Amino acid sequence: MIHCFTLGGVKLVYDVHSHSLHEVDDLAWALLYWELYQEPERAMSVLLTEGYTGEEIGEALEEIARLRADRLLCTADPFSGYEPPAFVVKALCLNVAHNCNLSCRYCFAGAGSLGQTAVLMPSSTARQAVDFLLSHSGTRQNVEIDFFGGEPLLNMPVVEATVAYARERGRAEGKEIGFTITTNAVLLDEHISRFLLENGINVVLSIDGRPEVHDRLRQTHGGKGSHAQVLSHIMQYLQRHREWSGPKGYCYVRGTFTRYNLDFAQDFRYLAGLGIDEISLEPVVARPTDDYSLRGEDLSAVAAEYERLAEAYLEMNAGGRDIRFFHFEIDLDGGPCLPKLLSGCGAGHSYLAVTAQGDLYPCHQFIGREAYRLGNVSGGSLPTELIEQFRTAHIYAKPKCRQCWAKFLCSGGCQAHCHLENNNILEPPELACQMMRQRLECALYVRSRKEQLL
Repeated sequence: MIHCFTLGGVKLVYDVHSHSLHEVDDLAWALLYWELYQEPERAMSVLLTEGYTGEEIGEALEEIARLRADRLLCTADPFSGYEPPAFVVKALCLNVAHNCNLSCRYCFAGAGSLGQTAVLMPSSTARQAVDFLLSHSGTRQNVEIDFFGGEPLLNMPVVEATVAYARERGRAEGKEIGFTITTNAVLLDEHISRFLLENGINVVLSIDGRPEVHDRLRQTHGGKGSHAQVLSHIMQYLQRHREWSGPKGYCYVRGTFTRYNLDFAQDFRYLAGLGIDEISLEPVVARPTDDYSLRGEDLSAVAAEYERLAEAYLEMNAGGRDIRFFHFEIDLDGGPCLPKLLSGCGAGHSYLAVTAQGDLYPCHQFIGREAYRLGNVSGGSLPTELIEQFRTAHIYAKPKCRQCWAKFLCSGGCQAHCHLENNNILEPPELACQMMRQRLECALYVRSRKEQLL
């Protein structure tokens, strides 16, 4: 399977099953795009009328044949008949706070409350979650804990105690535990920053970009914009992170774009202009009835904006700026392990979310969907049938994914988004699929251009 596309005046061919990317000339493009390489005699008769010589066409056909023989083009699927690994938990998302000090309109948690009354996870539940992770992680030596919410910094004492307890238990079990925290930065002061740096915790900082964009949907409970305070704390943390001389976790800034900022490349430029070097901008996950949701009529604008973002990104890199846009950093050589390649985040079978009460769900976005409750960290049996649904929800189980050129780069999309729109974890939303393909074409284009700069 190959995917031929043109971007920035460059003709590119991506071989899906070998992860090979080829920049080709007009003749090779014609042979591949129109599939004329499969019929050499017809290729000659068609392309001779286009002004190419028989010698040129023959050489191009020979080069395509060589690439096919080397399994770099039109490669057969190496993973058909895939059987996913058994249920083993590699990561837990601890929702240590079900409340938030902001009231973001697009928040999956219901503007800061997870649809419930404000509640913080007690330390006892967090310890049970750590024990659950270690007891269900099998032979894995490296496991992960994500602190999430709501706003996890509202429950910082439990975060600190959980890190200490997990480290102690991990050493006793011979396992290494990594930590990530996602925060809106409102409470990110010097004390918390020092704790995160000293403990090597990965940090994801939320800001949507320009002040008017951020403040439209990310407001305080009193209806005021939060941009100024959030940005101040983010910049202070990034400065501390840069100056930290010891081991440290990664740190990047993450934003969300909606139909209110379809010019989101300007938000990338804005954040980059502040000196921020690690940036992610995600499309909003929302119901079609939400006023800020992305819609079919927005696709052309989103595609054009991803292209503008790609050019801005390349322009900065060409100028010597070491900047990264998270979704353009695809690895075609090494890449993720096979289960991640074919099943994505592993929601429901290797990645689980824990509520403040200790209830288990496939991921944080499933919290509150009672049909998907998996049990509790305090004990008891897990619903094997439901876990099996998620374990086997890989790209080969999704009819739309099997023949999609982006399947190994997308990994089947977000299960929670599938359920939200189609009430079926095996049916990705078409709009999300189209936007993902648009973004991935830009990512492949960026890779091609960056290789030319080396």
